[in-house]
Amino acid sequence: MSGGKFRRCILAGLVAACFTVQAEEVDVSDDLAPEEATGFEEKGLVKASKHMVVAANPLAVQAGDEVLRKGGSAADAAIAVQLVLNLVEPQSSGIGGGAFTLYYDAVKKKLTTLDGRETAPLESTPTLFQDEKGKPLKFFDAVVGGRSVGTPGTVKLLEDMHERYGKRPWSELFQPAIKLAEEGFRVSPRLASLIVKDQARLSRYPDTRRYFFDEKGQPLQAGVLLKNPEFAHTLRLIASKGSKAFYEGELANKIVKTVREAKGNPGVLSLVDLENYRVKERTPVCSAYRQYSVCGMGPPSSGATTVGQILGILQSYEMASLGPVNPESWRLFAGASRLAFADRARYLADSDYVPVPVQGLLDDQYLADRAKLLESDQALKTVSAGKPVWQHASLQADDQSIELPSTSHISIVDADGNALSMTTTIENGFGSRLMVGGFLLNNEMTDFSFASHKKGVPIANRVEPVKRPRSSMAPTIVMDKSGKPYIVLGSPGGSRIISFVAKALIAHIDWGMDIQEAINLPHMLNPFGMYELEQGTEAVQLKTELEKLGYPVKVRELNSGLHGIVITEDGLEGGADPRREGVAIGF
Repeated sequence: MSGGKFRRCILAGLVAACFTVQAEEVDVSDDLAPEEATGFEEKGLVKASKHMVVAANPLAVQAGDEVLRKGGSAADAAIAVQLVLNLVEPQSSGIGGGAFTLYYDAVKKKLTTLDGRETAPLESTPTLFQDEKGKPLKFFDAVVGGRSVGTPGTVKLLEDMHERYGKRPWSELFQPAIKLAEEGFRVSPRLASLIVKDQARLSRYPDTRRYFFDEKGQPLQAGVLLKNPEFAHTLRLIASKGSKAFYEGELANKIVKTVREAKGNPGVLSLVDLENYRVKERTPVCSAYRQYSVCGMGPPSSGATTVGQILGILQSYEMASLGPVNPESWRLFAGASRLAFADRARYLADSDYVPVPVQGLLDDQYLADRAKLLESDQALKTVSAGKPVWQHASLQADDQSIELPSTSHISIVDADGNALSMTTTIENGFGSRLMVGGFLLNNEMTDFSFASHKKGVPIANRVEPVKRPRSSMAPTIVMDKSGKPYIVLGSPGGSRIISFVAKALIAHIDWGMDIQEAINLPHMLNPFGMYELEQGTEAVQLKTELEKLGYPVKVRELNSGLHGIVITEDGLEGGADPRREGVAIGF
């Protein structure tokens, strides 16, 4: 590995202009998730002086860039980006799902987080995902259909963002998506590949079958012009009437009817759930790493807490001097990840329902003590949750939820210095596979633990009415010594999001890589004991060394979607993940 840094192996050339990548056939049997399909596209660092948008599809990024060029705020641009993503990347996010937003207000010099996570319907019970014998259902027996659908939060979140931070008219922000929905867009290689991989489940319900397949019943191919007039109609309603058009009236009735009458697997969502949904403003969770403050979303997300724990444990070690090609760096990263994920499984859930010891988990002394467990020169043989300082007496069992790769991330900095980091999802690829109004409904309920208790001890992340399921989404804004934003970052990827984000931060802060190099750096992840090395990259060359340290190792696709912006004295630097179709555009 020459030059002291990893070099990405380019597996596929550019196709369809400069914006899309050739998707490749991938074995996803371990995850049972269609979101692993990917390719690689060589991307360089993008620089700008005024504003920047980074997201998962060029059409969405262009929509956000146009908003910023008209004087819109980062919040305005994010709304336009999200709505176009719903259309061109429907498997990952949309108005049928939920999202978390970190927003830095440059005028107030304040960072806040907005929780637009889905909620469990009022009729939910802790045994929702168990059979008549009390055994947890198989994942896709729970996912496909209405049972997995939580109350969507994205539309309320977008409206809340606009009311707080918007500058351009609400209805104007819908126009790019409406135009694309009516005139059509070309199906990308990635979307086409994912439709093929998920065709059995997508064929189960008439609306998804009609939309994602041609007249002969074949999955849509890359390059096909796809129109969605029904989604255009939905967007026009929301553009003219606000979120009320989604949470009440005709559209709300259609959503509830679709969920409750889903053939073979009906759900319990009701009109009351939609009418009562609220976005919650929460205090950011911040943790120190080197000279920076790494801030993100607290519970119900495990993202900021677990990223903070990984970095906090590594604070005790000189990662900079070890470098990115040293097996010792990755032994430490694996150990910190496993310790943090053990705590995550025990303690992290919706803090409105169960006490969560965030402060104790991020306590400097607690993390320093956990770091001492890595002083051996071998892989950790056993890992268990720690005992952080906690004022609340509570007995909890380890979580048993399944969180598969999907989701999308948006990073934006506007001309006024406002910064937005937003991770958005419908959970598993294509969500519940139920479609209403031209958009897919989430399967977010399956982010809860299917088991409610373990040996009689309750699990924090069990299903409860109106509770928000635990998430791994980790939208991140890193603040510098002066309290100003320095890095805006996030990724999709299920539970791997946390590792993707932590790795990229270490690569930039400790190893001096620019944000594109940090994103490009091959993935090497070990949150649960198995070391996963990214297929087709030089990470594979460390397989033998890691096995000598005592790790079981698997080489596989690791399909992140990291999108980041670094704010420097000279301007903005942006990077988009070469594993997906995203781009960075700056002005």
